[in-house]
Amino acid sequence: MLIAMKDYMVRGTVANAQLRVFAATTRETVEMARGAHNTSPVMTAALGRLLTAGAMMGSMMKGEEDILTLQIRGEGPGKGLTVTADSRGNVKGYALVPQVILPANDKGKLDVGGALMGEAGGVLSVIKDLGMKEPYAGQTALQTGEIAEDLTYYFAASEQTPSSVGLGVLMEKNNTVKQAGGFIVQLMPFAEDAVIEKLERNLQRIKSVTTMLEEGLTPEGILESVLEGMDIEWTDTLPVQFHCGCSVERVEKALVSIGKKELTDMIEEGKSIEVKCHFCNRAYGFAVKDLENLLERAK
Repeated sequence: MLIAMKDYMVRGTVANAQLRVFAATTRETVEMARGAHNTSPVMTAALGRLLTAGAMMGSMMKGEEDILTLQIRGEGPGKGLTVTADSRGNVKGYALVPQVILPANDKGKLDVGGALMGEAGGVLSVIKDLGMKEPYAGQTALQTGEIAEDLTYYFAASEQTPSSVGLGVLMEKNNTVKQAGGFIVQLMPFAEDAVIEKLERNLQRIKSVTTMLEEGLTPEGILESVLEGMDIEWTDTLPVQFHCGCSVERVEKALVSIGKKELTDMIEEGKSIEVKCHFCNRAYGFAVKDLENLLERAK
């Protein structure tokens, strides 16, 4: 009997904290995003990879209120993605163009790079709101548009942290999500050459993330494969979930903030309006009477 595994991530350290390591399984999270946004297979794979990375990178932040935003903007037909995550495994995101259909790439896989970058490139932005006056923001050029390589480049170029990132999403024939997950391994500044060489040898021979998940490997099993021959000290386990904090109150606040003139124009049109949340696609309806009440609050 197969039991559906809830999404979660594990965190740990290796060789007296010379490496810090993360791995996650995210099938339910990615399937929820696919259902919310009705994404095509290639855009499900793109969004799923970034959601998985977002959950793990979010957990690197310390504060309860800290927020990470990952943005990709490219010249491909998919245009881009936005994902936000907190430090507790809650993540949400959307694709700018959810329905992109492309032929497979030369490896016979979903062409995520083609969908996001096309021929002309793009940019990855990482924004961390850590409760300071100004958020931290780093930006690097997309390398392949396949996301894992782009994040590997970002960590080295922007955060000076050599890292290996593996991400994967496997689709069912009916276009639902079959597997999703990933790992991040980061070298600390004092990592010894012997540890680095062992890691590099391991990385050359490991299977893809989706193959490992298909073979039944858990996040722990994925890291044991990536870090074979090394002792992993497990730090903790965190649940991962697609979670959007939108609400009627938040949408009302946003409508009040657009100003009296715009609200008055809407009221004078005499029609109810519908506002959709970017992140989860939930629709909020406001009748003319509701808009009149909001106008009172805006004064």
